[in-house]
Amino acid sequence: MHRRGFLAAGLATVLASPRALAQMKMDDMSGMDMSGHGGHDMGAMADGAVTLPEGEVLRDLPLLANAAGRPGLFKARLTAEAAVTRFAEGLDTPILAYNGTSPGPLIEAFEGDRVEITFANRIEGEASTIHWHGMPVPADQDGNPMDPVEAGTDRVYAFELPEGSAGSYWYHPHAHGATAEQVYRGLAGAFVVKAKADPVPAEYGDTVLVLTDLRLAADGSMPANTMTDLMNGRVGDHVLVNGQKNPRLAVTKGAVRRLRLYNATNARFLKLAFDGAAMTVIGTDGGLLAAPVAADEILLSPGERIELVASFSRPGPVTLATLDYDRGWMGPGRPADGGLTLLTVDVSEDAGGAMPPPPARLRPIAPLPAPAFSRRLVFSETMAMNATGMEMGFLINGKAFDMARVDIVGKAGETELWEIVNQADMDHPFHVHGTQFQVIEHERDGKISRPPYLAWKDTVNVARGETLRLLLRQEQPGRRMYHCHILEHEQLGMMGVLDVTA
Repeated sequence: MHRRGFLAAGLATVLASPRALAQMKMDDMSGMDMSGHGGHDMGAMADGAVTLPEGEVLRDLPLLANAAGRPGLFKARLTAEAAVTRFAEGLDTPILAYNGTSPGPLIEAFEGDRVEITFANRIEGEASTIHWHGMPVPADQDGNPMDPVEAGTDRVYAFELPEGSAGSYWYHPHAHGATAEQVYRGLAGAFVVKAKADPVPAEYGDTVLVLTDLRLAADGSMPANTMTDLMNGRVGDHVLVNGQKNPRLAVTKGAVRRLRLYNATNARFLKLAFDGAAMTVIGTDGGLLAAPVAADEILLSPGERIELVASFSRPGPVTLATLDYDRGWMGPGRPADGGLTLLTVDVSEDAGGAMPPPPARLRPIAPLPAPAFSRRLVFSETMAMNATGMEMGFLINGKAFDMARVDIVGKAGETELWEIVNQADMDHPFHVHGTQFQVIEHERDGKISRPPYLAWKDTVNVARGETLRLLLRQEQPGRRMYHCHILEHEQLGMMGVLDVTA
């Protein structure tokens, strides 16, 4: 039987067998039900999903205050703890929050700064960390699962932001066995490292849009993950922008806006397009491109970020909406990914001031040199019944994650070619800690293609049946993680340990 058929048949067996569900071996997973959630974003549905208000004014994320009091140092405190918020009228939702908000406060610092952030873990009974996703920080400051911050304790994360590191990063937990739950319960925030000399015109502004998704039960609580969630990754019923559903942004005719988009969902793939606005890509995960690139649509897999310049020349409402994207799906309840309106921009009849065009050149990006070493990572998935129940997993090179095992040994400063082969039945976004890499080619069905532009990336989608090749260089020694950024897949084994030696 073909793998897809085998997995689908296995899932159907579980859906039909409460006893098998009760016996599932799921690495500390508990409290799950088997109700399939499609993540359709269709408001109130027969299964009790909740309708969220739409059309509120887009709110800016709260800014994390710098307590240092002197240039060149960013010093602050982030507390992770339980909180209560209202997504829907009359319903209180228990969440996890950084400093009382979800998404967490926006952190802004400059390349060249020293960062000292005290993390206070006040999540009752749960260890956590803060992983500085995409940032070039030392391994012992990266919030890896082998460095837990126990409940009720504090630790200081301290690191330097090197020159040239300006980009759109983010922060979230990376606690062993708890990452997926802590993120969907609310723990994620944006970290913007700004350039000292930014070539993008200041008239464009700088708007951060953190995209999350949400599932609510009829009583306002967040249901636990289902079997479908574990198979495919958790996809919520509502996509939110800065914690709001389809908020509105008012601009004048002719306005040009700089937008930073973050896919901070556990598992939702977002293929995006503006209806009525020209879109230009100016940056990716690790900062600006060499030159602007016009785009009709973009795909953001979980964990990816992109910087856009959007030009609003037509009066009236302009929407940022999703297009359908088939990333592969196991079992029932495939989400209706297309046709969701995420943001409405109201363009006035009145023209604003003249806007300068984007610069023809943004910054130099030097290609990484020829690799000294090559590696091959193969993604696969498994599901099987045994004497005690059903076992499932997501593997790299046939192995599930073991925190005590080193999978790869590399050398600091040495360029490597990594070949990522996706033999699974769904797309997997691939993330490496501690560095940015350059994608050099995709191969699928015997056809090789190259990216439309050279960019610094830390997360990239690897489509099912695809082989992706990238060049990578770690500059700092220590143990790093590499994994699928569908957080449920990471948690069920699709992660490895890279030990970088000096």
